[in-house]
Amino acid sequence: MSNTIEKKETAFGDVTIERFVPGKPHKGKVLAAVQAHSDDIPFFCAGTVAKLIEEGYTGYLIQTTNDEKCGPTSSIGETVLSNERDVEGLAEVLGLKKGCNLGYRNHRMDEASPLELRARMIFLFRALKVDTVFTFNPWGHGEENPDHYVTAQAVEAARWMAGMGKDYPEQVAAGIKPHGVRELYYWVARPGQPYNRVVDISAHIDKKVASTVVCRTQGPGPSGSRLKARLAEQGLRLPALGDDDETADREYIKLFGLKGYRALGQEYGFEYAEPFYYYPSGHFIGHTDRAEVEEYIAKHGVPIE
Repeated sequence: MSNTIEKKETAFGDVTIERFVPGKPHKGKVLAAVQAHSDDIPFFCAGTVAKLIEEGYTGYLIQTTNDEKCGPTSSIGETVLSNERDVEGLAEVLGLKKGCNLGYRNHRMDEASPLELRARMIFLFRALKVDTVFTFNPWGHGEENPDHYVTAQAVEAARWMAGMGKDYPEQVAAGIKPHGVRELYYWVARPGQPYNRVVDISAHIDKKVASTVVCRTQGPGPSGSRLKARLAEQGLRLPALGDDDETADREYIKLFGLKGYRALGQEYGFEYAEPFYYYPSGHFIGHTDRAEVEEYIAKHGVPIE
């Protein structure tokens, strides 16, 4: 398990601090990062995903939309293709395997069948044997994009149904065994959304930056080189952006794209941090802990006379 300590009481309750642990403590475990669009993972969880993969996880990238609306080209087809290439680069940078692009139309996921989307998620969680999921908070305040909350609600339902043998028995009959997701990291996408876990990503900030830079179609990837070119036309330069476009794109993200993660990290004593609403699967009010039952039996059990 990750090295975690309780830090302090906040408006959201106790916040757990998660730090990097060397030595592959998560070897054999599987995570899935489920995004609606090509820039979601870089913005919200790339540092933590990179940390967990270095700690031994195998990671998969799952995307729900085709990103047809998001990009500078006038052609929908070119926009889809350009975003697909960005996602391939994103997976390579973070060391994620390409799980699947479900191909729903961008900004129109609320027209998709919830049952179909849930079934597809259940199939993926079972087939990939996913232990840990990253995605949007399905009940996060201030979320305006239907692609985000539809994706998140499908994930939330699928992550526990995937472990039930009577849900979608045709999958089980085909050899896809039940496998429920054990823990969830719901990232913080809008101001005011709750979090109860802060992950120190200081050692993995270069991975987060690199994952952002490869999102060039709808993300801020080329922002540094564009700014460098604009300033050159005015006879100006920013030394912090360096002398070439690749450096400019990377340094632009460090200068301007990480402000919130830098501020959060400094609040908790780190250089950079990412926030999540985390909880282990299967826990609810009234949940019975089997270990607690066995401990009670050991203390109070008496022989039958």
